[in-house]
Amino acid sequence: MTVLSVRGLTVRFRMRESAPVRAVTDVSFDLAAGECLALVGESGCGKSVLASALLGLLPGNAETAGSALLAGAGDDPATDLIAADEATLARTVRGRRVGLVPQSPAAHLTPVRTVRAHLTETVRRLTGTRGRDALRTATEAAAARVSFPAGHLDRHPHELSGGLAQRAATALALVGDAPLLLADEPTTGLDRDLVDRTVDELRRHTGATRALLMITHDLAAARIADRVAVMYAGRLVEIADADAFFGTPGPRHPYARGLLDALPERAFRPVPGRPPELAALPAGCAFAARCAHADTACATQPPLTGGLACHHPHTAPAQLVHPPQAAEAPGA
Repeated sequence: MTVLSVRGLTVRFRMRESAPVRAVTDVSFDLAAGECLALVGESGCGKSVLASALLGLLPGNAETAGSALLAGAGDDPATDLIAADEATLARTVRGRRVGLVPQSPAAHLTPVRTVRAHLTETVRRLTGTRGRDALRTATEAAAARVSFPAGHLDRHPHELSGGLAQRAATALALVGDAPLLLADEPTTGLDRDLVDRTVDELRRHTGATRALLMITHDLAAARIADRVAVMYAGRLVEIADADAFFGTPGPRHPYARGLLDALPERAFRPVPGRPPELAALPAGCAFAARCAHADTACATQPPLTGGLACHHPHTAPAQLVHPPQAAEAPGA
């Protein structure tokens, strides 16, 4: 069953004194039940903008196009997340059908309420649990699910470390067992063993009717993925099975290979140059200025065909045979 089907998703930000910022351009992918798709790339490539578009959380100067169909429950029709109005998103989508692990959890937690109060209210609204004892038990179970210490439940957001705030936000996102879990940089602020615990818990969320879209710059976190989608300058440039991406034959796009080559397990060599400004993208391949294989063909934008958008794909086997254990993409 397809949980989410995105077609031609495009986001532009109108600017008063400059050209529009082309944050996301013509992105298409499907996400099936039981599947985890990891969306990776350098900071500023459009990953988080895509997440905000799916939840209807873009600012007022954003213009969107395309569609993102979220499967309905049972015989209910699918909902187009891009076309849906705010009332629909607020009442029937956010939390209930799409759970969000935000990139900046402190900004999503009310400063005057404790973590317990946040969790208890969420449990009450999304699960219908009633009664003081039942709510207390369910709240503490929700916290334990992400290894949030019970002794910190009565603390306010400003009293938490970055890692504890991230775990609190993850616990809130998991309460409703939503069909789609959208995790935007879910390992920010966590030490390595908590990264492993958190992504393993997120992975366990997937099932017969549930899927996970994980947006991350941490390639170690992406180890739980079934597929990896690489984003550059607002476009998808490669989508591949995770085993093939991290192992043999490895990524086919030069940029994706560059991300892996930056790891300590590999050449420990960053991708040369810098990404282009999204308000001044070239007409052709946006990666051409940083690519050793670029030629005149790259003056034309390559379409995403067969999971790859590149005029000069790599075909030789890669050397990395296991997923990385601890590393971040350059520019994160």
